[in-house]
Amino acid sequence: MKIKLTLFWLGCLFASQLFATELGLVSAEQLMDMQKNSNALVIDVRTPAEWQATGVISASQKLQSFDSNGNFDEDAWVANLTKLKSSPDQPVILVCRSGNRSAKVGQILTEKLGMTNVYHLSNGIQSWIKAGHPVKADCVTTACN
Repeated sequence: MKIKLTLFWLGCLFASQLFATELGLVSAEQLMDMQKNSNALVIDVRTPAEWQATGVISASQKLQSFDSNGNFDEDAWVANLTKLKSSPDQPVILVCRSGNRSAKVGQILTEKLGMTNVYHLSNGIQSWIKAGHPVKADCVTTACN
């Protein structure tokens, strides 16, 4: 009886791992392909100062994740994300400076909230710029001509 119960619980544990939602990692080229072919929503989670310093990926949406104190208001952030999505299953690609913050936000979305189709840009905007892809000026905080 004990063996059957142990096997049952092990089966439940492994089954939950099979169905666990995982955060995907995409390259700059994959991001462009997903934007074009899958209507992926690109969310830049950096700070206004970072947007202004480097610019942003064209057609991306700015939605700061962590505040200056390192706090993340999960409920407010997800509510704002939901407003930006065109459908519940629309792929979301998160972008930060180096990939650390976007991975943290992505893990919250996938592991804690069970969201699917969530990805983050490998090595962040730094990899995008290093690959020679264009950025547009942050027109909210600077004057664009």
